[in-house]
Amino acid sequence: MDARPDRTDDAGSRGSYFLIESKGTWAGPNAGTFLLDAVALAGAGHRVRVYLVEDGVLSAAGTDVPEIERLAEAGVEILVDDFSAAQRALGGTRLSPHVRLAGMETVAAALAEDDCRGVWH
Repeated sequence: MDARPDRTDDAGSRGSYFLIESKGTWAGPNAGTFLLDAVALAGAGHRVRVYLVEDGVLSAAGTDVPEIERLAEAGVEILVDDFSAAQRALGGTRLSPHVRLAGMETVAAALAEDDCRGVWH
C-alpha cells in the first residue's frame, strides 16, 4: 500500500486551500502546526495560500523566519494583511521577502472561487 498522500480531493481534482492564520507562531504549538498543515497540503499537490492577519502578521516580520521559509519552499503563497501590518507598524521592508501585502478584497476573491476551501485559525 502506498503511504504517500493522495494528490486529489474527493472530486478527483486538486483542491485549493485558503488558510487564514490570526495567531503568531509564539502563541503555542497550534499556530505552528497550522502552518505545517499548509506545507502538507502543498506537498500533496494542492494549491495553498496562507493569509496572515491580526497577530499572525508578526510571523512574517524579519528576513529569516523558519516557518515562512518552510512555507515558501513548499510552494505556498504567503499573504500578509495590509491593515494588520500597518496597525503593528510593519512596513513591506521589514517583512520576509517571501510574503506580499494583500487586502481583504484578496480574501473575498479567493474564498469565492468554486474549488476553494477556507480555514480560519
